[in-house]
Amino acid sequence: MQKRTYHGSCHCGRVKFEAAFDLSQGTSKCNCTSCWKSRQWSVRVAPEDFRALAGEAELVTPTSPFTTKGGGFCRHCGVRTYVWIAKADWNQGEYVSVSIAALDDLNPSDLVTAKIQYMDGRADSWWTVPEEVRHL
Repeated sequence: MQKRTYHGSCHCGRVKFEAAFDLSQGTSKCNCTSCWKSRQWSVRVAPEDFRALAGEAELVTPTSPFTTKGGGFCRHCGVRTYVWIAKADWNQGEYVSVSIAALDDLNPSDLVTAKIQYMDGRADSWWTVPEEVRHL
């Protein structure tokens, strides 16, 4: 696959964005309580490949030392869309974490072959695959 531009939105349509990425480069799922409870499945997008189109003021940004510039979930419908992640010692620079579920024109059949990086956030062992991943 190659980098492709996808369009995304929240459920009520107030938040809209576009993001270009290569799905074959991988996605991620984590078992920490926040990701587990929201069934979060995300993809990393380079800042230059992301564009907010509408509704930035409608987003509630999660409180985290790793978030920057906003993003989060829609204050009206509650859907997680995207969040900016700051450069840290554990990543390779700032990026936008985009929720796979918020992408409107992603073909579900493409997800069947998508590579997934699993993270054991529940045990604070982020670079370790949890014992069980079938539920993620």
